[in-house]
Amino acid sequence: MWDHVIKNGTIYSGTDFIKGNLYIKDGKIAAISETELQGEARKTTDAFEKYVLPGFIDTHVHSRDPGATYKEDFYYSTQAAAAGGITTVFEMPNTNPPVNNVENLHKQKDNLTSKAHVDFGIWGICLGDLNMLDLVPLHSAGVIGFKFFWGYAINSKTFQLMYNYKDGDEGVIAPLGDGEVYDIFQEVEKTGQLLAIHAENNQIIQRLTQKVEESGRRDYEALLEGRPNLAEEMTIQSGIAMAKKIGTRLHILHVSTGEGVKLVRQAQREGYPITSETCPHFLFLSNEDYEKIGPQMKVYPPVKYKKDQDELWRGIQDGTISIVCSDHAPHTEEEKDGDLWSIPAGMCGVETLAPLLLNAVSDGKITLKQVCQLLSENPAKKFGIYPKKGSLAIGTDADITIVDMNEEMIIKRENLHSKSKVTAFDQFPVKGVPVATIVRGVTVMEAGQIVSGPIGMMVTPEK
Repeated sequence: MWDHVIKNGTIYSGTDFIKGNLYIKDGKIAAISETELQGEARKTTDAFEKYVLPGFIDTHVHSRDPGATYKEDFYYSTQAAAAGGITTVFEMPNTNPPVNNVENLHKQKDNLTSKAHVDFGIWGICLGDLNMLDLVPLHSAGVIGFKFFWGYAINSKTFQLMYNYKDGDEGVIAPLGDGEVYDIFQEVEKTGQLLAIHAENNQIIQRLTQKVEESGRRDYEALLEGRPNLAEEMTIQSGIAMAKKIGTRLHILHVSTGEGVKLVRQAQREGYPITSETCPHFLFLSNEDYEKIGPQMKVYPPVKYKKDQDELWRGIQDGTISIVCSDHAPHTEEEKDGDLWSIPAGMCGVETLAPLLLNAVSDGKITLKQVCQLLSENPAKKFGIYPKKGSLAIGTDADITIVDMNEEMIIKRENLHSKSKVTAFDQFPVKGVPVATIVRGVTVMEAGQIVSGPIGMMVTPEK
């Protein structure tokens, strides 16, 4: 007796696509066959003219839980993930309280498990000397990786990040100096895990933003002058230099500039274990779109220029960029409705990540095999959870995303499953849509509808 048989699909084998049937039993992939195997099935899905792909992974999600759960929480963000074909999310650690020690990691695991519609990993945060001695224990306890928000100040009481820090603010730990950052690189290197950095140079941003603010300008070009490409370029340069010296597995988060892509490419050519990711807003938008989209487009680092967008696509084609993720970071509509300079940065993204990339396949920008690599194989391999996740190998978790490349859809903010609906992609037409999301054999989404309660479990890297 099979639990679920997916028949007549085009199945991604890890190297190519084959027509056949996939069999699920006890939450695992039990068989893949081009001919029909004997045995009854509790559930049968006809995937004729559809693609059966390894479950998609979003490595970069901020669900605000615990913390600012009026914007979003894990119950809603994981429904949104499932609706968008995502079977595993990696939750960022800048929650309140943050995931800065083993005790808080365990609390967060319990908190998220009760709400998770998909499986999840949990990042650990690097706060310098505040939690330097907690990093190795966090590794042992199962964090998916370590994140350092380079250039951000820290609230001295809550350890929350300060996004609009000014010199002289009270109750604030100023952005860490390079010596303390060097120690973070050394400590994470001991674990063998990825150290992921938000790469923006605070001193450049502070100085240039002050000049722009004094000029009285509030347009999008002024925002880019205050947070220029140079701010990302300088921090990536510093990170690569430290990683080369120490041997840390460095991962550059949400690369937004052509300069960043070129720096990573050169480091990879020299043989260093340095990787990078980008996000749909950098691939599909540029400064030219701000007039049409407005403040919903504000993210940090900001969406840059067409030349940067072009270099990001080149980075995907040559493998410099090995992961595309959402940087899902919702805010309420009221918070995003205001002066460009005062509103928060971030938008919904976990539900639209896969449809946007599938549309890029329909447009001929990338192949479906590349989508499987960017959203499944590469994340699973780099974070130590392959082949359990990110593959359709026999005996692995039955995490499956079924995709209809002929289905067309218009992204509409009111249809998003997140608490907040702010997206830069409202009314964006796509061709290529996830039509089923299966997590460890449980169908969570079917035809756009959530059909399961929370069943998600925490995933940890193979030691």
